[in-house]
This record gives sequence, C-alpha cells and structure tokens, in this order.
Amino acid sequence: MKKSRKLASMMLAGAMALSMAGCSGSGGGTATTAAADSGSGTASEGADGKTYTVGICQLVQHDALDAATKGFIDALKEELGDAVTFDEQNAQGDSNTCSTIVNSFVSANVDLILANATPALQAAQAGTNEIPILGTSVTEYGVALGIDNFDGTVGGNISGTSDLAPLDEQAAVLHELFPDAKNVGLLYCSAEANSQYQVDTVKTALEELGYTCEYYSFSDSNDLSTVVTKAAAASDVIYVPTDNTAAAAAEIIDNVCRPAKVPVIAGEEGICAGCGVATLSISYYDLGVGTGKMAAKILKGEADISQMPIEYAPQFTKKYNKPICDDLGIEIPDDYVAIE
Repeated sequence: MKKSRKLASMMLAGAMALSMAGCSGSGGGTATTAAADSGSGTASEGADGKTYTVGICQLVQHDALDAATKGFIDALKEELGDAVTFDEQNAQGDSNTCSTIVNSFVSANVDLILANATPALQAAQAGTNEIPILGTSVTEYGVALGIDNFDGTVGGNISGTSDLAPLDEQAAVLHELFPDAKNVGLLYCSAEANSQYQVDTVKTALEELGYTCEYYSFSDSNDLSTVVTKAAAASDVIYVPTDNTAAAAAEIIDNVCRPAKVPVIAGEEGICAGCGVATLSISYYDLGVGTGKMAAKILKGEADISQMPIEYAPQFTKKYNKPICDDLGIEIPDDYVAIE
C-alpha cells in the first residue's frame, strides 16, 4: 500500500507540473509585448471546437506598421471571433530581436506568424519552414527573400501582402509638383533591401523625366541627420521611399529639410505626415485587413498558403501634408487629399 500511495503521489505531482507548463507563455525578453485578445488571455473555442494562436512580429512602432497590425487583428477577430488569440511583439527596430521573437513563436508552436515589415519576414523565413507565415508592409517579396525571377507566389509556407505603390507614378507626383527642379536626392536606409529596390526604380523613372538623381544612404537613425543635411544642401527635392527607419525618424528629416526649404516626396502616408509634402500612398489598415482575411482562410483550411499569390493594395491615393506645404509655399492640385 505504501508503495502504491507513493507512486500515486508521484504521478499526481507530474501531472500538476505538466499542467503548469502548459499554461506558461512565451516571448522575447528584449521585445515589447502587447496582449491582443478578447480579454481573458485564453481563446474560447470556435464553432468547430478549434482555437488558434497567432504570433505577430512587428519590426518597429510607427503609424504605417501599427495600422497594418490593427487591420490584421480586426479582420481575423471578425472572421474567427474568440477562437483566436494574438501574441503581439515589437522588435523596436532591431532585426536580431525579430529573430528572437520568431524563435519564441516557433517554440510555442503558434498556428500562424504575421511578419510586419521586411526584416520580420526575413527572420520568420529563417526561423521556420513549417508554420504558415504571412508578411505585410513588405514592398517586394522577391527582393526581400532573395527569389530570382519572382512570379508573384513565394511557395512553401510563406505568402502575404505588399505595400508597393506604383513607383513610376510616385516619380510622376514629384514631376507634377516640381517640374522645374533639377537635382533629386534619394534618401534611404541601406540596411533595407526593399528601400534600395525602390530608389533604384524611382531613379530610372526620374532620369527619364530629365532629373539628375543622387543616392544618400544612411545605415541607421544615428547617422541620418548627417546624411540628410548633406542631401538637403545638394538637392532641389528629396525622395524618401517606403522605409521603416525613415518612418520611425521622420522628425529628424523634417528638422533638416523644412528649415532648408527642401521639399520631400514620400513613399507612404506615414512618412509624408512626418516630413513630406506629398505622396502616392495606400491604406496600411486596409492592407492589414487583407492579410487578416488571408490568415483566416489558412487557419480554417480553406486555402493552401503555398499556392497563395502575394496580394497588393487595391487603390492608391495622392495625399499632401498641408502644414508643411503651407510653410514652404507649395500649391497642391485639387485632386490631392489632405492628410488628417
């Protein structure tokens, strides 16, 4: 009897330990984490009895990426209700932290990963080839993932949405507002592959329109002020692509360019709101919504991620920053919408 009681006690202790382990959470200690669920921390079961956990790795906090994440969560909650919970983490602009976050998701065996921005997508690609990965706020997947002759479908366990606006039309915006300008500075972060792709493409379009273009690259926000000062001194107009480092440090760009009376054409609305005069942009919230709808199809087994092509924003809007335009005395055509 004593042996039986002792064995029973050992089995009970083991069961309690397993139960406690099953309730423990995951997350990188260096990342900023936010809960985004129905309030209890545990998803209630869906109609089919299934529950889902989605890990969200966002590169950095700024308006565009924040909007994409919110759109994604809102759409997935609308599709799955309380059957889905989110482990939402922010890497604070550090690509190494993206890898730490992704590894925590892999260890937790989440059902799907949202990679918000190119470094997050690259970290997710390196971290798992089994868990479905959806990217968003990624400009060009072929460039981001090193795929030659990219045909629109990544394959494997990766798909997502692109924030690419027509780059020739962005160049046309610059030409429409500043037809007499001669020198255009292309300001971008050299650590972001998609930024290089954008400025290369825009440079070709601008040169066809008769402009002289010069690259001004910075490695991170620490050398941005020095680089943008140099660009402002040599440029009539500055073009900034969809660039996460520039978006997070738009105030630095504005503090140099506005006093120097050098206008900035931005690749997206968030950057334009911080330092630009005009942009041809998408709605990042709508982009996130589209990504969330893709996620719902994957989780419910209605779509095979390996066969899902990258989806693009359905519309683009010409917008302008009224306070900066007023400061610089720039008149904007009637078909531009003021940024709120």
